Amino acid sequence: MKKKGWLAAVLVVIVALGAGWGWHQYSSARSPQTERVQVHRPRYVERKHVKLVALGDSLTHGQGDETNNGGYVGIIKGKIEHHYRKTTVTTVNYGVSGDRSDQILDRLNNQKQIRRDLSQADVITMTVGGNDLMQKLEADALDSPDQISGAVKTASRTYRKKLNRLFTAVRKQNPHAPIFVMSIYNPFYTYFPDATTISDAIGYWNKTTRQVMGNYPRMYFVDIDHLMSYGQYRTKAARQQLAAEEDKVNHGKVNQTRAIKVMDNKDKNLNDYISTDDNFHPNHTGYEHIAQRLFKAMVHHHSWEYVKG
Repeated sequence: MKKKGWLAAVLVVIVALGAGWGWHQYSSARSPQTERVQVHRPRYVERKHVKLVALGDSLTHGQGDETNNGGYVGIIKGKIEHHYRKTTVTTVNYGVSGDRSDQILDRLNNQKQIRRDLSQADVITMTVGGNDLMQKLEADALDSPDQISGAVKTASRTYRKKLNRLFTAVRKQNPHAPIFVMSIYNPFYTYFPDATTISDAIGYWNKTTRQVMGNYPRMYFVDIDHLMSYGQYRTKAARQQLAAEEDKVNHGKVNQTRAIKVMDNKDKNLNDYISTDDNFHPNHTGYEHIAQRLFKAMVHHHSWEYVKG
């Protein structure tokens, strides 16, 4: 075979092989066996109805709300329905003023309806711990700051055990619904801004609550401490001015007589978010701010609102 004829034959073979390989690749890509599988991700849609169950103490009950609308529980319903237009909300309020963590647990254990509602809840909110701490602070009110600090740390160990029992009982009724727990705050801050004993105790108590929550899934801490303690004194400069004015009266100390006088004053409160009925619980404005802080957390952790479509 001549050289030209040989080269032509080789080229024909190469072209034929290339065409065959190309057809094989095309056929393989088109064959069902090797066709890329499309992943269909689930579509999530807003619930048509959400059941919110609130459990806790006076902050859940809504004490101090002059509109008698149930405090933050009444407000959060409107916020959810306004934001999620396709959703209607039913709220059930199991807040009782004065309840400690162990008393909330007793009600849960003794009242079948609470357990039933918890089991049906899409979302659960809780306020707890304030009365546990106040019980200790009232008992040690005349002690020195160091003594009070030591007593609070000791008492927190008992509180931790009670809180574990309460959270375990709630989770037993409902393993899945997200639970939002509000912190406690210092209702006396504006009157004693330069005295850190109460604020430090509250900070330690909130830390304990948050640590215990870490043992349970889908529990979210809603920090309202500074929000409610500072009230309208939001800037550092405003709080420094407040402290300077109050130092002239308190001289850096929490005086029990003055604290009682503050609580008994029914006309006004230095904190615009605190009710003048008892100078302790939030007023409606305070509950509005609490509900807004809660709603922000609920939007961020929104598994309660969506279901697979």
